[in-house]
Amino acid sequence: MYILDEEGKDLLATVKEFCEKEVKEQCKAYDESGEWPKDINDKACEMGLNALEVPEEYGGLGLSKNTYAALYEEMSKADAGLFTTMSASNLAMKPLLIAGRKDQIQRAADLLLGGGYGAFCLTEPMAGSDASNNKTVAVKDGDDYIINGRKCFITNGGIADFYIVTAMTDKTKGVKGMSAFLVEKGTKGLSSGNEENKMGIRTSNTTDVIFEDMRVPASAMIGAEGTGFKTCMETLDITRALMGIGATGIMQRCVDEAVAYSKQRITFGQPIGKFQAIQFMIADMEIKTETARQMSLHALKLQELGLPYSKESAIAKCYAGDMAVKVALDAIQILGGYGYSREYPVEKLLRDAKIFQLYEGTNQIQRVVISRSVMGKF
Repeated sequence: MYILDEEGKDLLATVKEFCEKEVKEQCKAYDESGEWPKDINDKACEMGLNALEVPEEYGGLGLSKNTYAALYEEMSKADAGLFTTMSASNLAMKPLLIAGRKDQIQRAADLLLGGGYGAFCLTEPMAGSDASNNKTVAVKDGDDYIINGRKCFITNGGIADFYIVTAMTDKTKGVKGMSAFLVEKGTKGLSSGNEENKMGIRTSNTTDVIFEDMRVPASAMIGAEGTGFKTCMETLDITRALMGIGATGIMQRCVDEAVAYSKQRITFGQPIGKFQAIQFMIADMEIKTETARQMSLHALKLQELGLPYSKESAIAKCYAGDMAVKVALDAIQILGGYGYSREYPVEKLLRDAKIFQLYEGTNQIQRVVISRSVMGKF
């Protein structure tokens, strides 16, 4: 449950109506084809869902974290691919809000508010969770940098209007030699690879992003040279709690589908929901869902209060991601053979849930973050 003011309630009602009427059923066909639903996403952008986290001073709505979390959950409940597309655009704003100049922030905000998309380009083919092993390089050339390299598994990689790109400006310094850049669509030498044929979140766009002698001005750098890794880690610390919210949306949909089916499916002369075994399964699903929601909201509240939140964000993302898979499996079990059929939505929910154990830091990485916070260095 979200405690919202009247503006928040109105926004949530609007997003809920949009998701029910124009997303939930329509995305089934796109899930099967793997085609990116441009019309649906463009409509979401018209509603400002790609710019929920843009601060008021840069033209955004200035929403509380609690409010945009509720909107994100509603999107994920309808289709996790939509949530991924919209949240990734907001993710691309974070490094700028952390370390960017005001003109950089305003430029990215204007692109989002104009209906555009953003992409956060950190992951590389030979690096994965080891972001410090990035091979993309940026070489200073006069007043410019020339960037060469390749990123992989980039959400919105083929559709973005701006990209946050990390590159090594001094390979001898390890992570302290990584810098970040704001790069706009159409920059010479910037291109995207083939779209990934994914297991889940098939309604989101995921591609390689390639840099071939891409020249950008030194003014494109975000913050000081060598601070890119630190900025990106701070970014992920912030956004992990929202991945917990996305996973919660899938879990809530699983509960809803399981409850509806258990009231309709008749066996041994009564609805299966009358059996205690089913009731207890649904109760446990609800416990996991509400726990994930509250963990995520707690991490977001700590952020809002300016208190430490790294461990709590990692806990929220890790728990919610793991439980989303478990809850989706339980929903399939309750639906039985129908749960295994693509005629019903719960098999898609399982496929979508799995990504929440992987992206924005695998859950193994979250456990590293959590253990270090608890145990310290010794």
